[in-house]
Amino acid sequence: MAPLDLFNHLLNFVAPAFAVGFLSALLGRLTMRKAAGTLSWWLQGAINFIVGVAVLAGGLVFFGRDGKMATYAALVLACATSQWLVAGGWRRS
Repeated sequence: MAPLDLFNHLLNFVAPAFAVGFLSALLGRLTMRKAAGTLSWWLQGAINFIVGVAVLAGGLVFFGRDGKMATYAALVLACATSQWLVAGGWRRS
């Protein structure tokens, strides 16, 4: 595989984590009030992205292939939980 093809495959692999991670950070700004000491939206998105990539990699290892719906469901749950934690939702409950 050529280096450009490998780079393209890696970008396509992490694209769902990027989209879900940063969309959850942006939508979290709309739905949750900003508390003192919370992180900026782009830092929250970066943390969600890292969590999402870890979930996608775990799904690839567990199932042996990419693109399983169970992995994408776990991605959404993990990013939502991560967003709730970094936004300080546990302090408001």
